[in-house]
Amino acid sequence: MHRGRLAWLGMAAGLALGAVPGIAAPFKCPHVGGDFTFGQEANVNSLDMMTSSAISTRNAAMNIFETLVTRGSDNRPILELADTMQESPDHLTYTFTLRQGITFHNGKTLSSADVLASFERYKRIGLQRNTFDNVAGWDVPDAATFVIHLKAVQPTFIEQLSSFSVPIVIIPAEDRDDPPQQLKIIGTGPWQLIDYTPGSQVRLRRFDGYRPNTHFEQLDGFGGYKQACFDTVTFRIVTEPGARVAGLQTGELQGVEDVPTKSLNELKGNPNIALLPLQNWWIQIAYANNQQPPTDSLAFRKAVQAVLNMDEIMDAATDGSYRLNIGFAYPTQPTYTEAGKETYNIHDPALARKLLAESGYKGQPVVLLTNKDYTSMYNAALVMSAQMKSIGIDAQLRVVDWPTSVAMRQKPESGWNFFFSGWGTEPSLGPIPTMQVLVPPNPVYAPRAGQEDPELAADFDAMKNLPTPEGRQAAFARMQERTLEQAYVFPFGSLTKVQAVRSNVKGFVPFRIPRVSDVWFATAP
Repeated sequence: MHRGRLAWLGMAAGLALGAVPGIAAPFKCPHVGGDFTFGQEANVNSLDMMTSSAISTRNAAMNIFETLVTRGSDNRPILELADTMQESPDHLTYTFTLRQGITFHNGKTLSSADVLASFERYKRIGLQRNTFDNVAGWDVPDAATFVIHLKAVQPTFIEQLSSFSVPIVIIPAEDRDDPPQQLKIIGTGPWQLIDYTPGSQVRLRRFDGYRPNTHFEQLDGFGGYKQACFDTVTFRIVTEPGARVAGLQTGELQGVEDVPTKSLNELKGNPNIALLPLQNWWIQIAYANNQQPPTDSLAFRKAVQAVLNMDEIMDAATDGSYRLNIGFAYPTQPTYTEAGKETYNIHDPALARKLLAESGYKGQPVVLLTNKDYTSMYNAALVMSAQMKSIGIDAQLRVVDWPTSVAMRQKPESGWNFFFSGWGTEPSLGPIPTMQVLVPPNPVYAPRAGQEDPELAADFDAMKNLPTPEGRQAAFARMQERTLEQAYVFPFGSLTKVQAVRSNVKGFVPFRIPRVSDVWFATAP
C-alpha cells in the first residue's frame, strides 16, 4: 500500500497516517529542461479552482494548486498537503497535521491559518460548498494543525473532501476575500503561473521551491511524489481538431488532449507519435433549464426525452467512438446502476408528439446552448436539434465559446433551455461528486428559486450518511432514477478519448487531467 494512502471509506477510529520507511528511491527526473506545449480543446474561463467546474480550468490549475487530501490513480483518497490525518473514536472529528517546509509560490510558508482561510472562502463561494453541510466548525490549535468537527457521523466525508471535481485548493490566507473568478493564482504545487491569456494560452514554470511529498515514491493520481522536469509548460488553446493533429505532427505541440477518431489511422503509423486511449472519458450530456418555458414543463421535457435517438447523437458526437450508457456511472464501475433505464433511448416520435401536445407547447423557440470548443458537444446539440424539429419543436442552436456557455449556464435567465456538457471527472470520482451537482447551491437543472427537488435532496443526504455501502448505493440508484424520470438531465452515452504525445516525451500517463509532473523529454523536441 502506498504510504500516505487512506483506507477507502473505512478508516478505523483513531487511525493516524504518516511517514513510513521507504521501500524504493523516489522518482528523479532523467532529464531536466525544455518547454512542453500541450494543445487542449477548450478555452479557460478562469484559473480559480474553487469557482469553476470546467475541465479546461482543471487542466492547468490542478498543476498549480494542491489540497489537504486528493485522489490517487485508483480514485481513492490520499493525503497531499496533510502529513497525517486522525479520525476520532466517535467519528466526528478529523485532525490534520500539515507537511512541514511547504511554501507558496510567493515564498510564504504554509500554515494552518492558510488552510482555515481557504476552507472559509470555499464555504462562502465554492461551487460545491455543500461539502460542508455536515460540518459543525473547524479550528487551528497551532500553526501545523487543522481540525474539522462534524455535526453527525458521515462515512463519506473524506470522499467528498478529496474530490478534485471542484477541489478545495489551499491558497494564502491574505487572498481569502478575492471575488469569484478573480482569485490571485498562487498555490503550493510544482508549477507556478507565468501568465494567462484568455483564448490563447496558460504558461507555467517550474517552482524551484517545491517540496515533494516523501510519503510516496512517484506520482499517484493528482498526488504522490511530484517533480517538475520541464523548465516551462504551455497549455495552448487549440479548439480546431485538425490544428491539434497538425501541431502534433510537426512537433509544434508535444502533447494533445484529444485526437479525433478520423485521424487515428493516419497517426498510428507515425513513429514520432504515441497514441494514449482512455475509455469512458465522459458521459455526453445535456440538461434542462427548469426556470424557463417551455422546459419548465415536465411533459415538454419528457417529449424531448422520448424522441431522442442516442445512437445518432453519439455517432455524430464521437465519429463512432462511443458506448451507450444509462445514467451517471460507467458499466465498469461497481456503482453502476440501470435505474431509470425505461427513460433512456426511447426514440418514439409518436409518444414524443403526444407528450408535446399535452405540454401545451405553442411553437416558441427552444434554445440549445452549446459551443464549438468541444466538437462532441456541438455535434450532439446539432443532432438533438434536428430530432426535436422532427416532432415540431422550433429548436435553435446558440453557439458561443465554452467559457461563455458555462457562464450563461450559471444564469438560468440568460436565454437558454438546454445546456450541453460532458460529465467525466465526476463519474470517475464516484456517485457523490457526480450527484453533488444536482443539489443546492448549484443544481445544474436550474430549478425555480426555493423549489429544489426534495426527493433529490433526501436521496443525496442518504448517499452521504447511511452507514452501509449497500444503503448508499440504493440511494444513488433512487437519485439517478428520479433525475431521469423528471428529465432534468439527458445522458446520451460515454465516449472514448485518445490523447497523444510526441515519442520523445516520456512519463506522460493519460489521466482525467493532464499531469505534467514526472514527465520529461528523452531528447530535445
